[in-house]
Amino acid sequence: MNSDGFKRFEDPIAWQRAHELARNIYKTTLRSNFNRDFALRDQIRRAALSPMCNIAEGYARSGPKEFLRFLDIARGSSAEVQSLLYIAKASDYISAEEFRQLYELADEVTALIAGLTRSLRVKQFQRQQAT
Repeated sequence: MNSDGFKRFEDPIAWQRAHELARNIYKTTLRSNFNRDFALRDQIRRAALSPMCNIAEGYARSGPKEFLRFLDIARGSSAEVQSLLYIAKASDYISAEEFRQLYELADEVTALIAGLTRSLRVKQFQRQQAT
């Protein structure tokens, strides 16, 4: 078991919801009009993959300090998805309702990553105080 209390990188709800975000973005970008905009499609897919991948990579690193660094990257990528959703909506690749749903899911991912980050920082602080 890792020092963060998780047995696997898939255990944190932040990873699970980030995985859902990536799946939804991939499904949305398969539509013909979105799928033909190679630049936007590829960028939003990369951004959507980044939170779940960075949570996993940070988890597998040597300690909490590294994990925290990767969580910061994951949180930034979630915001990148939100920013790219504006272009997708303005280009009529997604409806206002799809925009809202995906934006809110990315918001949830961001909040969950922030909560995981706070939890790890508290644990790290407590370990430092105990030594």
